[in-house]
Amino acid sequence: MSQTAEAGRKGKGVRSDCWVGIELTDSGGLDLNIQSKVMGMYGESIHTLVKEVFVALGIANVRLEMVDVGALPMVIAARIEAAIKRADPGIKAEFLPDMRAHCNYLSQKERFRRSRLYLPGNQPQLFINAGLHRPDAIILDLEDSVSPLEKDTARFVVRNALRTIDFKGAERMVRINQLPMGLEDLNHLVPHNVHLLLIPKCENADQVIAIDKRVQEISSNCGRTEPVFLMPIIESAMGVINSYDIAKASPNVVALAMGLEDYTADIGTQRTKDGRESFWARCQVVNSARAAKVQPIDTVFSDVGDEEGLMASVLEAKALGFDGKGCIHPRQIKVVHKGFAPDKLELEAAEKIVKAYEEAEAKGLGVASLGSKMIDAPVVKRAQKTVQLAINMGLIQGVLPGQGNNPNPDERGNGQ
Repeated sequence: MSQTAEAGRKGKGVRSDCWVGIELTDSGGLDLNIQSKVMGMYGESIHTLVKEVFVALGIANVRLEMVDVGALPMVIAARIEAAIKRADPGIKAEFLPDMRAHCNYLSQKERFRRSRLYLPGNQPQLFINAGLHRPDAIILDLEDSVSPLEKDTARFVVRNALRTIDFKGAERMVRINQLPMGLEDLNHLVPHNVHLLLIPKCENADQVIAIDKRVQEISSNCGRTEPVFLMPIIESAMGVINSYDIAKASPNVVALAMGLEDYTADIGTQRTKDGRESFWARCQVVNSARAAKVQPIDTVFSDVGDEEGLMASVLEAKALGFDGKGCIHPRQIKVVHKGFAPDKLELEAAEKIVKAYEEAEAKGLGVASLGSKMIDAPVVKRAQKTVQLAINMGLIQGVLPGQGNNPNPDERGNGQ
């Protein structure tokens, strides 16, 4: 009995992707019908790749129809694997592209997360040049931006992207699906050098603990030793109420993010530009994050064409205490970086604090003071971060002691 399935995208407007239809058969070997707009240049390589995928997955007899519109090899492999496993869910073997050297870098708990660029996980054409826009992080999204019918196939695309796409040093994040589906996503992510998982619609600490526990199990099984960081997204009234417990649920939580579209729907109102309806919730998330010593990250600004409105929103977020903001289009990244850059007075104050601290250290003093005021360690740390950000962005010249020209290659100021 034959088994048929398809995966991928085709039709008008589709680019850098492919569509695959397969029929698993009892005999006949590999019957391949491949149409590709790059067949003249890459036909032999495409055929070789297709055969390698079938061999890795243990498929000896299959009819394949493929329409390729310039898909990367990692996309072709993902689409074929998805179609095969739709046809036969019992197949457990994987075809994993080689981990590229430019993907093999780590992240840190303390790093800049001013901008996070969302990319729909089932649209690989958006992945290729995303790193060139220099966001602090790339979010490959498996949740809201992916159709319920395509969530299974998106996992393979995102997994392969984590192993192969050059995101130019950006932190590699993935927004998983809501639990319990989100737990199923983890096998496709944790072994493949994801840096951070965003947990959507997070309402209690138990959800974070469940994700963290499953991450630890997978890490142990695959030999991963570096942590997978977590960023719960607060998107409901219950989530706001429990935000401190959520932030403290695991040492791997590095930030709390605010999601206002679902939050405002949950409290029965409409989201507005002035944001009065969400002011208390955003302040609560900031205070919960700061109390738990993690980063507070603001929601996205949904009007891509309104740069003035975006800047006003960024400056408001900064004034409330947020450290970053989500981006839904590359053009928003420069605005976000500019808005979160330290202004003249802020930078001057930070430089004075850092100088006083360095002088106290040079004298062997246990505490630092500025004028008649003692400088607490958290104040010094924030001042150092402000100065380092200014250095990375080229606003000032200098190197913080013991940190070299750039203490963390992932914490790029990006000059934007």
